[in-house]
Amino acid sequence: MTDWNPLFLGIIAIATLVMALIQIGAVVFAARIGAQVQQLASTVQHDIQPLIARANAIAEEASRTATIATAQAQKIDRLVTDLTRRVDETSLVIQEAVITPAREGLAIVAAVKAGLGALRSFRDLRGRPGRVEDEDALFIG
Repeated sequence: MTDWNPLFLGIIAIATLVMALIQIGAVVFAARIGAQVQQLASTVQHDIQPLIARANAIAEEASRTATIATAQAQKIDRLVTDLTRRVDETSLVIQEAVITPAREGLAIVAAVKAGLGALRSFRDLRGRPGRVEDEDALFIG
């Protein structure tokens, strides 16, 4: 019989050599891929840093703008409140300075009219004594 052991050992050695070459190729390929990924990550990080810095600057500017807008809104609120208070004070001053004396003046005019009306009716009564009796006859009570 022929000795097949050296042949099988040779086949096993060749298969092991092929597997070792495939594994070395895979390791080299993985190393190249890893280097490319690291280079890509470095490039992305380098490109993204200015964008992140710009986004931070925009956020800070927005924060400052919001702070300024809040301060301006508070100033406007104080201005409107002060204006409303001054309008109320002015209307009170006008009422006290103009309207109240005008009412008092109208009251004096009405009193003078009433007094003159009373004097006229008193004079009319003195001139016609029978008139009171005529009015009494019309009274239903």
